[in-house]
Order: sequence, then structure tokens, then C-alpha cells
Amino acid sequence: MGDTAKTAPPGRLERMLLAAVAALLALALFWLRGGLHPEAALDRLARQSPELTQALADGKPTLVEFYADWCEACRAMAPAMEAMERRHHGELDVVLLNVDNPRWQPQVDRYGVNGIPHLELFDARGERLGQAIGARSADELDALAAATLEGGPLPALAGMAPTSALDQDAPIVRETPIAPRSHG
Repeated sequence: MGDTAKTAPPGRLERMLLAAVAALLALALFWLRGGLHPEAALDRLARQSPELTQALADGKPTLVEFYADWCEACRAMAPAMEAMERRHHGELDVVLLNVDNPRWQPQVDRYGVNGIPHLELFDARGERLGQAIGARSADELDALAAATLEGGPLPALAGMAPTSALDQDAPIVRETPIAPRSHG
């Protein structure tokens, strides 16, 4: 008899242990990826959002929200935005533009987005009615939607501003650069 002992195939206990470890790893991965949690309202809205150019040209009023995935105020406002979009689906376009996506940097610059959430409101002809900066309650979003659908005037809310009659294509020039991500 020598040192040439054969390695026995894994026994039943080892196979069960390997299966248990594999199941625990799969469960941990499932949990880390969100488990069975439904998709967040902000993610749903962003995914179903029409293209901005399409929305501004389709003859319906448009509400544009500049947001970020990490923005707690944007996430908190999302269920009310989603409910408002459902109530006015087909008559009001709701467009979401992520400020962290470089694709939207020209729009961030054009509309002077320096904080989020930032709403831009457009009439059915695609002309700016005004803007609203900061989180909005469900009632405020409904008031903004109603005013936008009627073509204005916009409600007198904190953080609301009318737009000027400046050339829409003219770039906005600031002395001090401000970015939407600059507010900690």
C-alpha cells in the first residue's frame, strides 16, 4: 500500500453544503439587486418619458423635469409626478431629463438649471410658460399641470418664475459657472 490514495467523489454532505452555499450566494445577489421591490416611480417615469423634441412638437403642453437618480427631493416627488402624469396622460407630456446624462447638457445650459428638481413648463406650441425650482407637492403639481393645460398663467408658488421673451436659442451666459450637481 502506498501513498496513491484515490480522491473520492464528494459525498452527500459536501454536495448539500455546496448547494446551500450556492443558494445563499444567489439569494444575496438577488437581495443586492433589489429583490422583488417594484421599480421606483422616478425610474418608471424616466423610462416612459417621450423625447423632448417630440413632446415640444406634438401639439400638447409639456412639463419637463430635470432630475438626478441620487436626488432625494426628486425621488420623494416622483410618486406625485407619476400620479399627475397618469391623470393627464394623453393631454400633457411629462419629460424627464437626467442632469447626470451628458446628452442633456445642452438643455441643462439652455434652461439655466442650477438646482434640482427643476421644472420647465411649455404650452401646446412648445413655448416656455415658466419654470419651478424645488420639490413640489401633489397639489402644486396638479396646479402646475392645470395651468399648463390652460396655457397659463402659472400659479403663484415659491420658486416659480415666468420666462422672458428672450430668443429661445440664445445661450445663457453666467459670470459664475453653476451646475445642478453643485448643491451638496
